[in-house]
Amino acid sequence: MEIRSVNHRYREIALKLPQSLLPFEDVVRSLVSERVKRGRVDISVQIKGNGEKGVMLELNMPLIKAYKDIFNALKQELGSEQPLDVSLFSQIKDAIIVRQNGMDLEKIEPDLRVVIDEAFDSWEEMRINEGKAIERDFLERLSTIRGHVNDILKRAEQASTWYKDKLLKRINKFVESIEINEDRLIQEVAFMAEKADITEELIRIESHLDQFTKYMGQDETVGRRLDFLLQEINREANTIGSKAADSLISHIVVEIKAELEKLREQTQNVE
Repeated sequence: MEIRSVNHRYREIALKLPQSLLPFEDVVRSLVSERVKRGRVDISVQIKGNGEKGVMLELNMPLIKAYKDIFNALKQELGSEQPLDVSLFSQIKDAIIVRQNGMDLEKIEPDLRVVIDEAFDSWEEMRINEGKAIERDFLERLSTIRGHVNDILKRAEQASTWYKDKLLKRINKFVESIEINEDRLIQEVAFMAEKADITEELIRIESHLDQFTKYMGQDETVGRRLDFLLQEINREANTIGSKAADSLISHIVVEIKAELEKLREQTQNVE
C-alpha cells in the first residue's frame, strides 16, 4: 500500500485498487476516513507475491474473433494473400484478460486492514515530524507579529501629541493673525485622536494570537480554525492601517500582513 497526501481545504480520498480488491472499496474508504480529516489522500494498493497459482490468463475470444473477421475483410478488400500475423492480436486492448484465481475474500480482509493500519502508522509518523517543523515556524512568526503589535502600541501612544502639533501648525499657517481658542483646539484634537484610536484592534489581535497558540496545543482538527483566525487578524491589521495616519505604523502593518500570508500558506498543511 502506498499513501500520498497533499494539502486540501476539505477531505478528498482517491483510491486505486486492483480488480480483486474492489469489493473492499467501502471498507478502505471508511478506514482512511478514520485517520484523515482534512487533505487529499491518494491510496494505491497492489497484491504482491501471489505466485502463478493466483493469476489466470484468459483469451477474450469474442473480441479476438471480431478482430479476425475485420482483418480478413480488410485482406479481401486489398487482395492480399499474406496470412494473418498472430502477434497483431496481442496488441489489442483487453484481448487477454488477467484474473485473480482462488482468492478468498474473507481471508483477505483482515490482512488488508493490517496493511492499512501499518501504512497509516508510518504516514502519521512522517506527518508528526513535519508538524513539529511547522509548529516551530508558527511560534517564530507569532512572536514576530507580537513584536510588531507592541511597536504599533508604543507608536500609537504618541498619537495625541502628534495630532495636536499637526493641527496647530496647520492653523498657524493659514490664520496667523487669529487668536486660537485653546478649548476648541483640545476638542478637535480629542475628536481626531478618538477617530484614529486603534487600541481595540490591537487588543483583538492579541486575543486572536493567544487563541491561535491555544489551538496549536489541541489534539484535534484545527487547520480551518487557524485559517479563520488569520483572516480575523488580517482584518484588524487592515483597519489599523486605514485608521492610523502614520507612515511608520503603515509600514509595520505591511510587515504583519507579510507574516500572516506566510502563516496562511502553512495552515493549509495543518489538518
